[in-house]
Amino acid sequence: MLVGILSDTHDRADAMSAAVQLLQGRGAEFFIHCGDVGSERMLDSLAGLHAAFVWGNNDWDRAGLERYAQRLGIDCRGALGELQLAGKSIAVLHGDDARLKDRILSAQQHDYLLHGHTHLRHDERVGRTRVINPGALHRAKEKTVALLDPERDRLEFLRVL
Repeated sequence: MLVGILSDTHDRADAMSAAVQLLQGRGAEFFIHCGDVGSERMLDSLAGLHAAFVWGNNDWDRAGLERYAQRLGIDCRGALGELQLAGKSIAVLHGDDARLKDRILSAQQHDYLLHGHTHLRHDERVGRTRVINPGALHRAKEKTVALLDPERDRLEFLRVL
């Protein structure tokens, strides 16, 4: 299973649409948004797809976004999402809460920790946990997303034009 990872769209509909199309074209079957979605129209790009997202520090209308996501069949995971995909344990958060991030890493309970917030792509291992930031689709020198194959532990950053 290939997982498309996005973050920090900040209501940039064109970039969001292009990113989802790019990830679909590369075979992504599940989509995870690491927060700072922006508005309902960002979720429109994920309609009909297997997708989940978490809150970012700039997601203001959380109740409205959650209701809209439910109507579209998109899973809203709040501040911390925990998923099992391809036999791997994945934690998803935005990254603005350093204590939460540290707690997740200290526990060493997850194969992956996905986050955004910094607008910089990043990949590192902390103990057993691989920490991945896909980059951002707004206020980034280079707009990027990531494609993860958790079964093979392969990651590729993709540039969104």
